[in-house]
Amino acid sequence: MNVELEDREPNTPVDDFGWSLGALLRAYHHAVAEVLGDFPHGPRGYQVLHTVVHGDQPSQLALATRLGIDRTVMTYLIDDLIEAGLVERQPNPNDRRQRKIVSTDHGTQSLAELEARVREAQDAALSPLDSEERAMLCTLVRRVANGTGNRENPCDMAEDMLDTYADSSR
Repeated sequence: MNVELEDREPNTPVDDFGWSLGALLRAYHHAVAEVLGDFPHGPRGYQVLHTVVHGDQPSQLALATRLGIDRTVMTYLIDDLIEAGLVERQPNPNDRRQRKIVSTDHGTQSLAELEARVREAQDAALSPLDSEERAMLCTLVRRVANGTGNRENPCDMAEDMLDTYADSSR
């Protein structure tokens, strides 16, 4: 893909990758935050439910480790998702000492609805690209992210980046 200089906005850094990532992150964060509304714990709660439904973590601790969320914070987060009827704790059939977090039918249905809205928000944030370019960008970003070995919580990382950009613009 060859991007012409004419494709850029006036006064936009040409080769500043960090600026570009920050601008994209802010647009994505804004779009997704709107569609998650009052979902328990917003993007972090969505991420947990998504991982519970689509992953197979053997325990609450493994889930916390996978997502890079402090285990005590994860306890409160799971408690709130349970209160909302989205997940439940069950004994792990392979290790009775562990509690596995599983989605309820309501949680699975809620996630399916949220995923569709998050995809629409993502498409809005990536609207300067056609559908093929969007898919390619998402694939490449996922490949780089998975290759970093970084297991931090992406929501925390995004918030930290947004805070850094907010601080630097003052």
